[in-house]
Amino acid sequence: MNDISLSLDTVWMLLAAMLVFWMQPGFALCEAGFTRSKNTANILFKNFVDFILGSLLFWLAGFGIMHGSNGEGFMGMPNWGDLTFYSGDLPVEGFLMFHTVFCATAATIVSGAMAERTKFSMYVIYSAIISLFIYPIEGHWTWGGGWLCNGADGSFMMETFGATFHDFAGSAIVHSVGGVLALVGAIFLGARRGKYAADGSSRAIPGHSLTLAALGVFILWLGWFGFNPGSQLAASGEVNRTAISHVLLTTNLAAAAGGLGTMIVTWIKYRKPSLSLTLNGVLAGLVGITAGCDLVSPVGAVIIGLVCGIVLVFSIEFIDHRLHIDDPVGASSVHGVCGILGTLMTGLLAVDGGLFYGDGWGFFGAQAFGVLIIDLWAAVCGVILFGAIKKLHGLRVDSRIEEEGLDVYEHGESCYN
Repeated sequence: MNDISLSLDTVWMLLAAMLVFWMQPGFALCEAGFTRSKNTANILFKNFVDFILGSLLFWLAGFGIMHGSNGEGFMGMPNWGDLTFYSGDLPVEGFLMFHTVFCATAATIVSGAMAERTKFSMYVIYSAIISLFIYPIEGHWTWGGGWLCNGADGSFMMETFGATFHDFAGSAIVHSVGGVLALVGAIFLGARRGKYAADGSSRAIPGHSLTLAALGVFILWLGWFGFNPGSQLAASGEVNRTAISHVLLTTNLAAAAGGLGTMIVTWIKYRKPSLSLTLNGVLAGLVGITAGCDLVSPVGAVIIGLVCGIVLVFSIEFIDHRLHIDDPVGASSVHGVCGILGTLMTGLLAVDGGLFYGDGWGFFGAQAFGVLIIDLWAAVCGVILFGAIKKLHGLRVDSRIEEEGLDVYEHGESCYN
């Protein structure tokens, strides 16, 4: 029976990994649809590069950095392709694949915010560094058994807050890190040509296909059913069966509530419901619920989704109109702002430990501290990374290339002939 249970758990983990991999084409189609047709091949290529580099580099060294040394210290040791250091119950090859697809997701988030004006060669460099260094180290502090979650004994967080940081599937660890890096990258890169008028007003630059964007969001919605329930890493036994069913329900409810919240706000604010923003609203709900999908009730999931979907509209408008940061797909709001918001709301709405359930400020404090540390790490690394690339080689393509399209100049081919 133990062998059957382990087999079921392994198959579930691998199936979840496949669903998370399926999110990669979802991101590709979503980003391509929200940007102009002259840059479509470039967008699609970057999404392939994320998974190509992420697979190789995370296997080579990132896995050891994230999961080595039992979570003690600043980082684990690179494993250089040797997987024998890991001694968990599930097959190490499958566990590596599961975390590889999460690593690739963190890197992919950045590409949308920096779309339509980034040198492809420089994109390859920073995608590699995210997969090899930035993501595995903060992953070591959390999912690697480090000091933010449970560590060797969880002493620091328990002594400080009486609770450890909780991020079930990556609102902070994956999404807010990607969102912060996206925001920093967009700042260093600068706005697309013609985005802001001389008087400072923002000009809309519509994407070329809401059909592609909508299909991408549907694919991402499906992939999230592996992203969140799969993070249980087991399906056998009553506890696991109940857990993955609960997580599937809360994930779906938050996505639906996020889309509904955005639709209502845009209908009131702009007199018409916006499809493009509602697509991002669905993603905002998914990002927000990812931290606490295992701890909140279905009602709590709806609240998280609604709040994220509503806040998203104002966040995108603030970053664009007030800060004049050009993010073509809204990645910094969807993944950054809503990732942070969902992590914090877990501390409020968790049935066991949440502030709104009468359990005090301890768990909320641990959530706030954890997401602050993780995103400070991402921001500092982003400033160093993008600042160095910009100074040494330049992040941005020439104005003529940007004007005529990256596809032909960067790749010698076009998606649409």
